[in-house]
Amino acid sequence: MIDQPLYDIIYQASFHAARTVLAFLQRDSFLYWPFLVSTLAIAMLAWRFGYARGGGAEPASWREFFRRFLGRSLWWHPSARADYRFYLVNGVIFPLLVGPFLFGDNAIASLLDQSLGPFLGSAGTNAGTAGVAAILAYTVIFFVAYDFGRFVAHSLLHDVRILWEFHKVHHSAEVLTPLTSFRAHPVDLAVMAWAPAMTTGVVTWLFHRYVDGGIGVYTFLGLHAIMWVSNLIGNLRHWQVWLSYGATLNRWLISPAHHQLHHSAETRHWGCNRGFELAIWDRLYGTLYVPSNEPETFRMGLGDDTDGRWRSVGRLYFWPFWLLAKRQPVKPAAGETQ
Repeated sequence: MIDQPLYDIIYQASFHAARTVLAFLQRDSFLYWPFLVSTLAIAMLAWRFGYARGGGAEPASWREFFRRFLGRSLWWHPSARADYRFYLVNGVIFPLLVGPFLFGDNAIASLLDQSLGPFLGSAGTNAGTAGVAAILAYTVIFFVAYDFGRFVAHSLLHDVRILWEFHKVHHSAEVLTPLTSFRAHPVDLAVMAWAPAMTTGVVTWLFHRYVDGGIGVYTFLGLHAIMWVSNLIGNLRHWQVWLSYGATLNRWLISPAHHQLHHSAETRHWGCNRGFELAIWDRLYGTLYVPSNEPETFRMGLGDDTDGRWRSVGRLYFWPFWLLAKRQPVKPAAGETQ
């Protein structure tokens, strides 16, 4: 007879393995089938009407499209194969090891209410009183807060030396496919979950306290409505089809081209374009690199002597710890103190 704790672990592992394999049926996954269909459709439109029509010439052949973006050289590249293996393993490991430590916006809102409620007094609002304008405002502000939280988390992963060692896992990808989106170390994923939970938690607390205790965002098929729209093009961030929004919109919105440049190994691109949907955060932080309509040529990866060596699941998990352990303390410059 199997002990109950072992049975629970086996059950949970089997459950998450099934969800990972059947992600194309999960509405909250980038791999949900409507998002995959929209990715392919938008990519083909970008090819037909975008940069493939260089100088007004006839568009490049569809054979070239399939060779470049759906061919074996991309999808069976050793780096891409590492993505597939890591995706399957991390789909089970992450929820088992890190899942219990994650929290959402409601947990933060509840904590704020417990901490500040005694000083602020009763909220004085009733559930079910919010109108259309209030729900719309909450939907938009929640989305902005979520996007800001992700930008903050992403910047921490780049700027904090310890966290960068874990974020290297994602940037070690030498080619981009939609599965590269899931090439992220559990530590990386935890940071990316905690920061937006805190920013959206503050928004949720304010709206629950001062607008309507039962207010919620507008959803479509169970997902935040604006996030649903953004997910229609989200997979193109990690696919090598160049899609730029044009000179004006590129200063306000993050296009797939922005994020492809973020993965560049060229020094001129390092640390740029950390946002996900809104470019305003990069503009304010000084990390915005506006792409042109014509695709740039650049290598992808870390740009160091480890490129091409992050191709096993074991290394993707354990190399960050090894790299941290072998690092020598930074010596202070002359005249500085530690």
